[in-house]
Amino acid sequence: MSEPRSQDAASDLGSGSRRRTWAELLAGRVKRQRQGLGREHKLQESAVRLLRRHLNLNDLLLEVGGSACKTLCLNQWMDPEASADLSSSFIGSALRDEASRLGVPVAVLSSRAVASSFVQICASSGEPSHRVLLNAEQRKKMSSLLEVAQYLLAHSMFSRFSFCQELWEVRSSLLLEAVWHLHVQNLVSLQELLESHADTQATVAWLFKDLCVLCEQMEASTQHTDIARAMLSDFVQLFVLRGFQKNSDLRSVEPAQMAQLAMAVLQRMLMFALEALATGLQDESPAYRAVKSWFGVFCGRTYGAAVSADVPKRFFSHTLTQVLTHKPVLRVSDAVQMQRDWSFAKTHPLLTSLYRRLFAVLRPEELLGHLQEVLETREVNWQHVLSCVSTLVICLPEAQQLVKACTQVLVCQL
Repeated sequence: MSEPRSQDAASDLGSGSRRRTWAELLAGRVKRQRQGLGREHKLQESAVRLLRRHLNLNDLLLEVGGSACKTLCLNQWMDPEASADLSSSFIGSALRDEASRLGVPVAVLSSRAVASSFVQICASSGEPSHRVLLNAEQRKKMSSLLEVAQYLLAHSMFSRFSFCQELWEVRSSLLLEAVWHLHVQNLVSLQELLESHADTQATVAWLFKDLCVLCEQMEASTQHTDIARAMLSDFVQLFVLRGFQKNSDLRSVEPAQMAQLAMAVLQRMLMFALEALATGLQDESPAYRAVKSWFGVFCGRTYGAAVSADVPKRFFSHTLTQVLTHKPVLRVSDAVQMQRDWSFAKTHPLLTSLYRRLFAVLRPEELLGHLQEVLETREVNWQHVLSCVSTLVICLPEAQQLVKACTQVLVCQL
């Protein structure tokens, strides 16, 4: 009996194969089990993504067991009067039970619910599109919703990341004031929301469009002026800090992305203003109001104690460079011949107001040194250069002697 086994073993060894040990067999079983767990985890993730995209939460919450729970629907969350009898803890308990029954994370379910209500509030006014401010009724509903959301967040039942992703899916339906309230109420900061979207260009385009509308509405309406001014100040503070802060220790998931976004928004707003001035502005037109409001952010009070003094100074210097080099089209000899048309008296009041705001932060020596550096290293818009110098001489008499030295640079370039 042993001889055939020996022959079989010999034939196995001769063919290059061998019998596996018990340890090897058990290791293979463990590996297959791990692979099975990995597939199960991926399947669960796919199910959660499918649920997030196709779940009708109004219908789902109406299916929660018990007559009391059937009164829980998103419309009641948004209505402060109707939701008076529904405490945040009751809503959280119902969401937790339903998430457990469905087998999905409660934070995902809650985030989708809040995002759905958030969008409905933004769309509930029935007013024309191209708005960025909430009306009084919408603000009451938003306050009620954010109170619930803060409870969910405090009890680890809310995912900021999932919530941000839901909002970006319907970016065109959002109102800028509603997004700002998320920041003010410490639910999701402006930076966190902006960084959560990978498409920086799309985010910049959305912000640029809404900021232009915000500037228009801030000048046109007295009812919402305080809110609009606070919104604009908070956005500008964020952009200036992230775009011109030199320290690399900022708390940010992707600081490079945020810096790029901030610089792009500030650049587009300035280019919009300069283009509007170049084409001519009628007083009190929407574009006039937008430019006037945007130039108003160049004020030390806009930044307060939120940023160090060096940050706005770098921002103002950068802005001055952009103005002086915007679309250079003339040679210096042609510019000097036309300088009478570009004097302080004939410069658009909005542009002179911008110059004066920039001068308030930069000392005359810094201004002239910066101007000379730009003239020596860049092609410039001579209309802007001469109007800037004219404004500088009129507004800062102490700079007149310095300007005489700077004019030597102009003569050398003739």
